[in-house]
Amino acid sequence: MTSSNGQQIDVNCMTLTRFVLAEQRKRAPDASGDLTLLLSTIQSAVKAISSAVRKAGLAKLYGIAGQTNVQGEEVKKLDVLSNDLFINLMRSSFTTCLLVETEKQGKYIICFDPLDGSSNIDCLVSIGSIFGIYKKVSEGAPSVVDALQPGRTLVAAGYALYGSATALVLSTGHGVHGFMLDPAIGEFILTDPNMQVPSRGKFTNGKPYGARYIGSMVADVHRTLKYGGIFMYPATKDAPQGKLRLLYECNPMSFIMEQAGGLASNGKIPILDMQPTKIHERSPIFLGSKDDVNDVLAVIQKHAQK
Repeated sequence: MTSSNGQQIDVNCMTLTRFVLAEQRKRAPDASGDLTLLLSTIQSAVKAISSAVRKAGLAKLYGIAGQTNVQGEEVKKLDVLSNDLFINLMRSSFTTCLLVETEKQGKYIICFDPLDGSSNIDCLVSIGSIFGIYKKVSEGAPSVVDALQPGRTLVAAGYALYGSATALVLSTGHGVHGFMLDPAIGEFILTDPNMQVPSRGKFTNGKPYGARYIGSMVADVHRTLKYGGIFMYPATKDAPQGKLRLLYECNPMSFIMEQAGGLASNGKIPILDMQPTKIHERSPIFLGSKDDVNDVLAVIQKHAQK
């Protein structure tokens, strides 16, 4: 349909809320709807963070908050705001029993990085949010054990990207779907159904491919998902266990990449097969196009045999 000013209007308007409800009815018509409510709450948090990011300069949300995180990095004011938004909205949904690291009644565990790449905030580089959702597995009161599950048990995972537009990419275990926030109606609209990463790409965040490196995991992985290539953050002398966190970053992104037909490995085994032993465990990661990741793994195996 075309409006009076010549703009195309999608009368079907497949919003994220409609999409999730349709998936629930299709996959589990008798389900309680808690996951649907949780995903709706996440998109509300993403909308609020997106709004804060857009007005961060005017609202004086740039700069240091006077705190450091578990990685010893200085926390930005926008970090604190985003974390509070996520926690408060998740608590009020009554769908979670464990917000790593806070608690509430419900049957889902959510691990989230509310503002990934926040060191780039002040220079206006794209940043994002990452989340992974698990189902409670222990009896009785929820505990940290419920969060220490391998990525294979993820119920859903996704990320939001705050760039030239606000995008939300989601998988509930049946493919990967991309949504774009339409500010005119305040809703995420399905724009990229059934996303598939190319089997081989031209870009990586390291040589010998054409190098592209933003420094924000969400932005780098999103580009890899769209265009193919490989994202790498190996173990280094300064970070022998790798730098990226398994629960908050590696597992959700690996889940997305595998659902889109790609691969994700720590150099030895698939990321999703790793058994976490602590909340802030870190891991090397190689993820992206299947052929590119396999090439890297072959090189690693060859050098390991020497």
